Amino acid sequence: MREPREPREIPPGLAAKPDEPATPTDVDLSLLSRGVRAELRGLSLELAEIVAAHLAAAAALVDTDPALAYAHAEAARRRAARLPVAREAAGTTAYAAGEYAAALNEFRALRRMTGSDDFLAVMADCERGLGRPQAALKLVKQGIAAAPPIAARVELRLVEAGAREALGQRDEATRLLRQEIELIGARGPKSSRARLRYFFAQLLAEAGDAAEAEKWFAAAVRLDPDDETGAAEALAELQGITIEFDDTDEPSDQPDIDHPDGRAPLEDR
Repeated sequence: MREPREPREIPPGLAAKPDEPATPTDVDLSLLSRGVRAELRGLSLELAEIVAAHLAAAAALVDTDPALAYAHAEAARRRAARLPVAREAAGTTAYAAGEYAAALNEFRALRRMTGSDDFLAVMADCERGLGRPQAALKLVKQGIAAAPPIAARVELRLVEAGAREALGQRDEATRLLRQEIELIGARGPKSSRARLRYFFAQLLAEAGDAAEAEKWFAAAVRLDPDDETGAAEALAELQGITIEFDDTDEPSDQPDIDHPDGRAPLEDR
């Protein structure tokens, strides 16, 4: 029979800081994916358990208390800075908490560690949030040049539009999103196409074109039955009524009609 393992001493500098949240003891570790658990195997058992608990807490809290989620993710990152999963958690929660400089540092480190461009859109948005729209546009350009999947391309274009608006180029931002809507057509995830239409409608509304904005908010609603974008609320505000909508999927053998005038996208006509 194997003798009980002696607890290992946590290396200097990795013990809990006075201002960090206590290591959770009641979090659901099933929130961690198999890939995360695989990365944690490179740590000692005791350290892996602490890091896992903080990562699970960060994942559970990011939507409801991003500041606390970031504190947990930072506690994990301090103990496992060489693990991409710890850097990603710190970057994602810092971004959610509005800590754009910290998030950008983490995503830069993650990009160096993995060689992946997956986080270019959020990195660009961090630059925009820090008041550096030109730097944001540079990152967007890199991301688009890599020919990303449609969902990633949409996020890059949304950040680009935000940067253009920050530079006082609202007309250009509007043109970019209109062009992207026509270019993508009915391809890509409905959630991405809904986000594209929602932010396009926001630009139109901010420019004072309420009638056109109403049409595009309605187009977003048709693609977003769960109202993850908030398009239904925005549409109701414009119309001054409560919107009810059908959350059934469109038949798979029919093209998605998500143009505000009920027309198929250009590529389907």
